[in-house]
Amino acid sequence: MPGPCRPGLAHEASAEPEQEKRRHLPGTLRPLPGRSPLSAESPPASQCPVWRKPGQGVSLYIPQSAINATVEEDILLSVEYSCHGVPTIEWRYTSNWGVQKIVEWKPGTQANISQSHKDRVCTFDNGSIQLFSVGVRDSGYYVITVTESLGSSQFGTIVLHVSEILYEDLHFVAVFLAFLTAVAAMLISLMWVCNKCAYKFQRKRRHKLKESPSAGNWLGPG
Repeated sequence: MPGPCRPGLAHEASAEPEQEKRRHLPGTLRPLPGRSPLSAESPPASQCPVWRKPGQGVSLYIPQSAINATVEEDILLSVEYSCHGVPTIEWRYTSNWGVQKIVEWKPGTQANISQSHKDRVCTFDNGSIQLFSVGVRDSGYYVITVTESLGSSQFGTIVLHVSEILYEDLHFVAVFLAFLTAVAAMLISLMWVCNKCAYKFQRKRRHKLKESPSAGNWLGPG
């Protein structure tokens, strides 16, 4: 049975059974072609929630249980575990659209990735996974289950919320409003000039009409 989470996630040799194996990074990383995986190092132990079943040898550490992201971002679902032997690691995704299996593998072997997440998942030997180019539909609960060869298991949950990039929409709206304001100002100025010209034209015409009768009286009949 491993001891509690400590800084650096390390155990003293005297307190660790010989058959217990701890999975750390760097492990065997399986990046997809053209992708650069993020670092999966765990933070200090003070940030590590621990789920542990009494009398069983599986411990699971989740540094960040809630993640906020924006669309097209690459997300690391970081975990770390300790157990007896080589375990089976499974990730499932739960959302409003149902529950689906993402990936299942044993450290050191080829990961079995579901068709829905092909070319979008990278696995780490410490149990972490990386999701590439997430979208709004990726929001939901991600459940990891670590099962050791003796049959005991442990699970943990990470909540992911993916939102749209709002600042681009706001920028477009701001530019559009500025354009409308400029057009409105130009139209108001044009209307003012036209009104001024019409007023001067009418005044000049009235002045000519007033002068016309006096001119006729002066000349008299032919």
